[in-house]
Amino acid sequence: MNTLEVQGLRTHFHTRAGVVKAVDDVSFSIAKGQVLGLVGESGSGKTVTGFSLIGLVDPPGRIVEGSIKFQGRELVGMPEEEMRQLRGNRIAMVFQDPMMTLNPVLRIDTQMIETVQAHDNSSREVARQRSRDALGMVGIPSPDERLMSYPHQFSGGMRQRVAIAIALLHRPDLIIADEPTTALDVTIQGQILAEVQKLAATTGTSLLWITHDLSVVAGLADDIAVMYAGRIVEQGDVGEVLDAPLHPYTSGLLGSVPSRNARGVPLRQIPGMTPSLLSLPKGCTFRARCFQAGEDCLQEPPMDEALPGRFVRCVRPLRATVPTA
Repeated sequence: MNTLEVQGLRTHFHTRAGVVKAVDDVSFSIAKGQVLGLVGESGSGKTVTGFSLIGLVDPPGRIVEGSIKFQGRELVGMPEEEMRQLRGNRIAMVFQDPMMTLNPVLRIDTQMIETVQAHDNSSREVARQRSRDALGMVGIPSPDERLMSYPHQFSGGMRQRVAIAIALLHRPDLIIADEPTTALDVTIQGQILAEVQKLAATTGTSLLWITHDLSVVAGLADDIAVMYAGRIVEQGDVGEVLDAPLHPYTSGLLGSVPSRNARGVPLRQIPGMTPSLLSLPKGCTFRARCFQAGEDCLQEPPMDEALPGRFVRCVRPLRATVPTA
């Protein structure tokens, strides 16, 4: 059984200006111990997807269709009390802004100990030791002293490491990480990514890593799902997708990464802007920016298995080299 199964998820925001289709027909699964990287531009629906999974979409947003199954249990429509027992315990989320996790007027030890005791009957001393170990795991020096500090006494990067430590406290079965290492320097980022990989390998924790950084996904994830305008447009093994993308949008993302281009050669930028989610174009949402769009792109493309294990939402997928035995 997969840790997470998402089928046909649609999360819409009903505003005065119209319906914003932030997440529109998204499906994916994450096996035990697997890392799935969810990538795309800002505004593509990545964060709303993460919030939908743990029931944190506020009005006027709501899940209008689809299924989210965690270890076989349906989360859509689950009573709030049951959801609260899972959230922070078996399912943890690391937010992009650490102050969404941390209370500015409480010491770090108070917040971490209360987090431990909220879901089990550990003594205060045991909870404190677990908190100390978690801070050490994310590379915070002098954890005993740091437990006595307040959030404002930490730098932004240190606060983010504390937020990640809190997510790791219960060794959850699923971690949803929303660009958690964006504010960290490269050394600490590498250390946390290594810890997360080790956690997934040793405890079977599944991970949904939401990011716009393809280099992070390349080194961390097993599979990758590329989002554009609220939909997943390509999905498959991370190495195969990054080496030979099938969707023109994925190819454009890779072409805009400096390290993949020859010295002195201009970056291959994607023309235009992401369409407004209030008024998506007919057919393929990427059509206006695609270098090979045609009349057949006026029809909405289905998500097809173009190659074994490779899924793409495009009627004119790029040619990929199929490895020969």
